[in-house]
This record gives sequence, C-alpha cells and structure tokens, in this order.
Amino acid sequence: MSAPALSTVRVGDELAPLTRTVSQEQINAYAEASGDFNPIHVDADFAVAVGLPGTIAHGLLEMGILAEALSRWAGSADRLMSLEVRFSKPLVAGGTITCTGRVVAVDEAEGIATLDVEAVSDRGERVLTNGRATVRLSG
Repeated sequence: MSAPALSTVRVGDELAPLTRTVSQEQINAYAEASGDFNPIHVDADFAVAVGLPGTIAHGLLEMGILAEALSRWAGSADRLMSLEVRFSKPLVAGGTITCTGRVVAVDEAEGIATLDVEAVSDRGERVLTNGRATVRLSG
C-alpha cells in the first residue's frame, strides 16, 4: 500500500468504506488477547440478563477495525498518528460494522490530514461516533 500524495488529498475526500462481520469467535479471541473477559462479551445468557440483545464486541475491537480502514487509506498502519472515538451503541456478535471517514483538514506544511470518522452497524446504529483521526501523508 502507498500513502496518498499530499498534493492529491483534499477536504471532502472519503475513505473507502470498510465492512467487517464480527463473530463470537473473534470476540472471544479479543477477550483472550486483551484479558477482558467481561461477561457482556463472552456469556450470552449474562448479556441478555443485563438487557443486551446478546454478547457484544469490545469497543476497542471495533476501533481496531476503524484503524484498519484508516491504515488502508493512508498506505500503512504507521501513518495513523491518532484516533479517538466515542463508543455509542453496542455491536452484537454476528453483527456487521461499516467504517467510514472524510477528510476535514489538510496541513500541507506538516503533511497531515485530519478526518472525521465513524462506524455504523448493520442494525443502522452508529456504534462509533465523534471520531477524529490524524494521518501522515507522503510528500
């Protein structure tokens, strides 16, 4: 992958949407890797008992998928300088997340683009909101 040339990036440019279905197996693997075994992620009966529609993905797992979308657009993961989001709604196991973004500023002197980013579930819910990312571009 190669980063977009600074001279070609414009305010209003959009990321190619990235869509991923998140399985319970992926959620379990994330729990194992992160050490976060909160039962809302790994125990369907518990999740339903506390009012959720089933187990839900870890917010940072969702954010990782968003980071993948940004890294693809930028050309590599090391070009992603910062990423922040609000975890707004749960993504249920087996649900699909679609990540999008739009360039809102380009700092030509620094070679940096700023993007507004978000993610929506297949249930039509905005699961990641108020997102902002900065990406280093090639000269």
